Amino acid sequence: MTAPEVFTPEPLLVTESAVNKVKSLVEEEANDDLKLRVFVTGGGCSGFQYGFTFDEIVTEDDAVVEKDGITVVVDAMSYPYLMGAKVDYEEGLQGSKFVVQNPNASTTCGCGASFAV
Repeated sequence: MTAPEVFTPEPLLVTESAVNKVKSLVEEEANDDLKLRVFVTGGGCSGFQYGFTFDEIVTEDDAVVEKDGITVVVDAMSYPYLMGAKVDYEEGLQGSKFVVQNPNASTTCGCGASFAV
């Protein structure tokens, strides 16, 4: 009898567009130690909102996703809200921005920057 296969979902799925933007921003800063930190904070019109920053430090309780030469980190408090979400980078008439497509969100606001679970 074989053991059942265990599936561990990635905390975040990172699109090629997001990877390319992170690479270009890291190159602009000339600092290969920069990682994209994705986090959730209270606030926004739906209860929680997404945040993005660059960070050189990874703490021991951060979830780390490496893809195509870039690193994305998520703190332990944000991890449950972002598990299975997709980070993308969109360019359009309303500007350019990182966005999160989150299957854990029960509602989102019109701008897509905040959500409720």
